[in-house]
Amino acid sequence: LAPWHIDKLIRELAHDEVGGLLAVPVADTLKRADSQRHVAATVPRDSLWQAQTPQMFRYVMLRRALESAHHVTDEASAVEAAGLRPRLVEGDATNLKVTYPLDLHLAEWILNNREGMNR
Repeated sequence: LAPWHIDKLIRELAHDEVGGLLAVPVADTLKRADSQRHVAATVPRDSLWQAQTPQMFRYVMLRRALESAHHVTDEASAVEAAGLRPRLVEGDATNLKVTYPLDLHLAEWILNNREGMNR
């Protein structure tokens, strides 16, 4: 996460009554599978976004959403479950989620090579 990610999120959501999250348009082709892992469909990606962090919401609204939420994957899904519509703020691929050991190597490379990448 770079400072410009946070700056952009704050700038674009400062007056939004709900809040939102960084996200990037999905670039990969997505396949829906059946129970035997056969391709059941190719999912159109033109309106799909990959959620990133950070996510920024009005405090009271977020707290209520989290208190009443069941089976959510992140703050944005809790807000959605409360019937609200978070706004997507375009991030970029350098805002990497570290999930697997290989992600650490990629994150290290990004950190070592990000001079001059300020947006």
